[in-house]
Amino acid sequence: MKILVTGGLGFIGSHTVVELQNKNYEVVIIDNCSNSSPDVLQGIQSITGKKPIFEQFDLRDKEKVQDFFSRHHDIEGVIHFAASKAVGESVEKPLLYYENNLSTLVYILQELTNKVSSNFIFSSSCTVYGQADELPITENAPVKVAESPYGNTKQIGEEIIRDTCKVNSNLKAISLRYFNPIGAHPSAEIGELPIGVPQNLIPFITQTAIGLREQLSVFGDDYPTSDGTCIRDYIHVVDLAKAHVVALQRLIEDKNSSNYDVFNVGTGTGSTVLEVIQSFEKVSEQKLNYKIVGRREGDITAAYADTTKANNELGWQSKSSLDDSLRSAWKWQKKVGN
Repeated sequence: MKILVTGGLGFIGSHTVVELQNKNYEVVIIDNCSNSSPDVLQGIQSITGKKPIFEQFDLRDKEKVQDFFSRHHDIEGVIHFAASKAVGESVEKPLLYYENNLSTLVYILQELTNKVSSNFIFSSSCTVYGQADELPITENAPVKVAESPYGNTKQIGEEIIRDTCKVNSNLKAISLRYFNPIGAHPSAEIGELPIGVPQNLIPFITQTAIGLREQLSVFGDDYPTSDGTCIRDYIHVVDLAKAHVVALQRLIEDKNSSNYDVFNVGTGTGSTVLEVIQSFEKVSEQKLNYKIVGRREGDITAAYADTTKANNELGWQSKSSLDDSLRSAWKWQKKVGN
């Protein structure tokens, strides 16, 4: 069975390709390599013994999308990761984010609605909830006004898919709302490799520990939490990748209750920034150079998932601990060096 993975050379995409190939799916990757590298293909092959089909082009090119589906008419499912994802950059370049994250989604859905049947998994985000009124966050929590154009593209993306599914019974779709993916494959063949200054906490921690960054800034220690720092739900990227495969299989096997659904994907446990630093120092045996600075605009106090729905309906749950995740991230950082 042939599955298209857009953005399949990226951090989450590459780990999902590995899990798909481990389940004997034939994988085709589309990636424009704007935030990734073709070198990732070698890592995927080293782990699985199979090299996925790879086509390098930009999904904003509608004619190329149409041409791809005309050549690969046997695509049975699509997992759509390809998107710009830096919150800060999206505030500075909103039109880039709306074009890149929404037009590409529309072009792919237009092709899928022409098929007799199709299965679609969308890479969404817990940012759709904003500052939730209750914790842990369930899928029934209200979707708040987005804090950034990036978050807004995920909200609008979900609306586009839901509206399309309403009038196209041949399309089945699931949006997975991720919390905070971290870590790397235990083989250290693939992992998170941000281009430029990392936007996320964990690669900034590992790059500081290895000497690539001078110091880690902790944004605020005056939040109403146990130690004053923000709380997030950090999920190992391999656990997250496996959730995509399980969700796709649910659609393929017609086990979904409707042709559109959403699931939170997290651990169900929140960790403060200082708890993450302490865990990293423990597993790496490195003392981390960090300082407390002022709050960062747009940061919410706490977000962690209620994973009951994913546990019960998908039959999926996270397996790795925070220590496991950070240990794998450090192993990957030591391999790629500084």
